[in-house]
Amino acid sequence: MSEVFTHEVVSHPAPSVRPEAREYTSEQQELIAELREYALSCLLPDDDPYQPNERRWIEEPECCARYMRAAKWKMVDAKKRIKGTIDWRREYKPDLISADEVEPENESGKIILNGFDNDGRPIITMRPGRQNTKPSERQILHLIFCLERAIDYMPPNQDSMMILVDYRSASLKTNPSISTAIKVLGILQNHYVERLGRAIVVRLPVLLNFFFKGIGPFMDPVTREKMKFNPSLPDLIPAEHLEAEFGGNFNYKFDHKSYWEQVCRHSGVRPDGSRYTPDWKKTISVETTPDSTSVPASLPDLVNDTDVDSSRAPSVHIAAAGLPPAQTLLDSAFKGLQLDPTPVNVVTPQVSP
Repeated sequence: MSEVFTHEVVSHPAPSVRPEAREYTSEQQELIAELREYALSCLLPDDDPYQPNERRWIEEPECCARYMRAAKWKMVDAKKRIKGTIDWRREYKPDLISADEVEPENESGKIILNGFDNDGRPIITMRPGRQNTKPSERQILHLIFCLERAIDYMPPNQDSMMILVDYRSASLKTNPSISTAIKVLGILQNHYVERLGRAIVVRLPVLLNFFFKGIGPFMDPVTREKMKFNPSLPDLIPAEHLEAEFGGNFNYKFDHKSYWEQVCRHSGVRPDGSRYTPDWKKTISVETTPDSTSVPASLPDLVNDTDVDSSRAPSVHIAAAGLPPAQTLLDSAFKGLQLDPTPVNVVTPQVSP
């Protein structure tokens, strides 16, 4: 009897997983409110077409709280960080990246969003061995598009994601260059602050150990602490959300057309890049917010359910602004990353006759 596979993308955490709302002291709430006031003072003019998107991002309940946490509650640093991201978002317009523009990057399934971990974090699985395109700015845009979709999938009270990198079948040819990885790392650390909950690497060939030594100096200590090599995945991900090849019960088979349609529909993304609020999001209520004020039961419309000209997302010039100079690539700075080339155990599912 042949195995039964599914093309269905898991869109919600396991029923038993209920992330708890973060709690902040009155002093922390005041700092969050102060940072929000500062960020709103940086808004584009009212007549700028991108201003509503910018305001929506700033007013997202946990946005300013994440920047305060990342800055360890130091206001000067938090303001610098959030202003840097506001400027970056004006250039990249990550919430307006056209699905049609980046879709070719997804055809091989090298980066997919599917399932949730034990804490309700959406899981982005990256498979460098499935690389199907040459290095380009579109590859970076595709990754940003995937990060934005992971945010769309986050359940109430959860504002971080899990990234699982599976190096099965990867080679020097398919693996991204160190320079590209550093650019991606800079985007993740500087502009998706506190969004990374876990970073898991499995089946890393010994040949590619140098890759992590190369990017190690560019990892901040928080990111480095969240990265684990070859952990027991069944201890981190519910069996029904863990793919069978990793020891779970989820017999998922990637089909690009089906996957792309499901993710875009669930996220409210039209092919041309315009956005709408999907029905399931209109019924979500958030219990608490950083300043202990109530939030409407319906989340804010992504773009007020109106079309947005996706051509406003310009061709992007990648820059690793603010990253350390190349001469800091020293093995000593990489200390603390436990590189274990031992492959993860691959479990062959037992099929009942």
